Amino acid sequence: MIDTVVESRADVAPRLRTLLLTDLCNSTELVEKLGDTRSAELFQAHDRLVLELQQRWRARLIDRSDGLLLLFERAIDGLGFALDYTRGLRELGKEQNATLQSRAGLHVGEVLTWQNSSEAVNLGAKPLEVEGLAKPMAARLMALARPGQILVSAVAEPLAHRAARELGPRGEQLLWKSWGRWRFKGVPGAQEIFEVGEAGVAPLRVPRNGPKAWRDIPLWRRPAALVAEAAVLAGIATGVWFATRPQPAIAFAERDWVVVGDLRNVTGDARLDDALEQAFRISLEQSRYVNVLSDLKARDTLGRMQRPANTTLDRAIASEIALRDGARAVILPTVAEVGGHLRVSAEVIDPHTQTTVYAAYADGKGASSALASVDDVTEELRQKLGEALASVQKDSKPLPQVSTANLDALKAYALGQDAYGKDRFSEALQLYQQATTLDPKFALAWIGQARTLNAMVRTSEAMAPLHRAQQLRDRLPPREAMYLDGWSAELEAPDQALAKWELLAKMYPDFGPGPQNVAIQMLYRNRYADALAYLRMGTDTEDEDALFYDMQGRALLGLENYTQAAGMFERALQEKGSDSLRRRADVFAAQRKFAEAETLLAKAQVDNVYPWIDRISVAADKGDWANAFRNLEAARKVAGTIEGDPIRLRAFAVTEASLLLASGKKVEAGKLASGTARQSLRALEHDTLADLPDELDLALSATLVALRAGDGQIATEALVALDSRPHLRDLDYIAEMKAVVRAWQSIDAGRGDEAIALLKPFADGSARYQTHQALMQAYLLAGNRVSAAVQAKWLQQRRGLAYIEQGCGQCRQTLNVIDSNQVNRFSAKQ
Repeated sequence: MIDTVVESRADVAPRLRTLLLTDLCNSTELVEKLGDTRSAELFQAHDRLVLELQQRWRARLIDRSDGLLLLFERAIDGLGFALDYTRGLRELGKEQNATLQSRAGLHVGEVLTWQNSSEAVNLGAKPLEVEGLAKPMAARLMALARPGQILVSAVAEPLAHRAARELGPRGEQLLWKSWGRWRFKGVPGAQEIFEVGEAGVAPLRVPRNGPKAWRDIPLWRRPAALVAEAAVLAGIATGVWFATRPQPAIAFAERDWVVVGDLRNVTGDARLDDALEQAFRISLEQSRYVNVLSDLKARDTLGRMQRPANTTLDRAIASEIALRDGARAVILPTVAEVGGHLRVSAEVIDPHTQTTVYAAYADGKGASSALASVDDVTEELRQKLGEALASVQKDSKPLPQVSTANLDALKAYALGQDAYGKDRFSEALQLYQQATTLDPKFALAWIGQARTLNAMVRTSEAMAPLHRAQQLRDRLPPREAMYLDGWSAELEAPDQALAKWELLAKMYPDFGPGPQNVAIQMLYRNRYADALAYLRMGTDTEDEDALFYDMQGRALLGLENYTQAAGMFERALQEKGSDSLRRRADVFAAQRKFAEAETLLAKAQVDNVYPWIDRISVAADKGDWANAFRNLEAARKVAGTIEGDPIRLRAFAVTEASLLLASGKKVEAGKLASGTARQSLRALEHDTLADLPDELDLALSATLVALRAGDGQIATEALVALDSRPHLRDLDYIAEMKAVVRAWQSIDAGRGDEAIALLKPFADGSARYQTHQALMQAYLLAGNRVSAAVQAKWLQQRRGLAYIEQGCGQCRQTLNVIDSNQVNRFSAKQ
């Protein structure tokens, strides 16, 4: 019987968790002062506070008496609990005219957890047990703390510090104080201890020595030794201090961010201005240890500081940018002539104090030595910031090898990067071309040309510079080589693009193009939760621009989270993301707030083709067919002026066919949809590989509308064309649309069960809206009205998805929205 009582289920392996241990100070004296009745009321209020904070900070309460033992997934959650608990105790104390404080210790480490059996719990055991070295470590920290003090281990501090912005405005005001190295009884090695708190609340006093924890003081600093040493060292103390004083330190951890200030060029050689600044960035960006804040992000922050974009990033300005964006350090490069040599130097600045904590320099002969000197300086800085020498040597190639030895070419590339970041694509293209004219082996500049031409919707022209960059792949830094692989797949092998971007994101999670391009692929596949995870996988705000917020808004709208989606689109609009205006209108429209949606869409530029898609859909959503057709004509006129984008006109043809179908003109709808599908199928013979997935998606969407209008002949042609392209046929979203088309063929033939079998494998949480619509029709045909009602309810509840679903230039948006209303009529009959 005893064996069954103590039986428990233990985790098979340790897990990394955050532990918070607190102790209520002077609780016995408090009970004596207040009396039993008031004390009971106070502790009941205390219990309510703890429960509220558990829910707010996702805490698991393991044990309690006068104190608490809590388990968290993340260090920032544990810190948030401790801060709110400290404030909450102060407020409870004020209500009772008493001082109520706690001591707290926060640590991150591996623990073993297991659940006791129900019999053991009934006999008084805790439901969950936690053991491991992390538990006594947290206890030692708590025992050291003074009343009201929160002590954090060296493991937990960088994790909590980097994520402090999640606490909102107060996270930027937190005080972080290192109390040096301490020794814990039973634990080998010294441990650095930090105090975290809010101004006016945290005591900011040295923790107390105790029998189980004490300051790690060298032998020569102990009182008895100091007396003996003082007599010997008094005469030479000043000289020894200046000769041996340690360099000031900066709390820099792996994947922390740095701001590179503007290069100070005092040589008079203008070629070195932009060229060497870009060289510093390229050299530093080879590191997987140091993250470099992009110049574009720094200029955006200048805008929020209400300063001109061309403001010089000197010590003060760069430090303010670092503080605003969460960067740990500022690097200020300088180039000067010293003693007949060209000296390249750099200072590492603590942005909090604006003091120099590290400096490095390298000398060379003439301008030709500059790039080698930059390599030497950045290598030394990386080591001083804590990167291992082996890592520096492994992840570094000489600048002339990974960029160019031609300073004029490097300057042209730097100016091209600036123009590209400001969406001046024609200017950027000319500058990248100038860079490759000066140095035909400048691989980064060839990549710049390819991505710029793609942004200008000149995909076929992008192939030549892409192929040239591929030939020069060995002249790229490792990160940029993987970036090239992603673009190569995007433009030449779309079925491999997701895997390439996922690999880049895994290797370099803080390099924005990796996670963002994975997120774009996930959005296209309706995998909205996965898209959010990739967008939030970096450590800091480097890529928090309009696109970053807009993509999060799209994912949240696809998940029907209207409130948060609206907030993200508002943030994007604040960052001047004009395209987010139409998506903010979609949030209103998905909730049938048509007046608000139309008010926003009226503010969109009339020569921008994309808001017209939403204007058409909102009118159709209201059943205002006349206005929907008027908006369609206006959209066609705008689309006809866009050079190199014929697919947009075909997408509007699918939209028109959807309107005709919904307004009862099935013959016209079928004829238009079939003709559009054939146009897309013919275009497949001439499109670049990058355009083929969208073109094929459009052809299948047009075929779907034709089938629903009663014209089934085109379906066979479309499926044959698809089967002749196996590299596209196997794309998951193309395979799904193929299944929808085949399912409608089965529905037309009266084979409902066959259609259900085709569609069910795709109804996995990321299915297209039209997949569920076809599934509903198939269930109705099969006589299964219960399952059809389930699909109808799903379609009713996913109006956000109906509006935001990607694919073929959102050619199915209007059809989706119309179907969401027809589902209402079906449900009303149930």
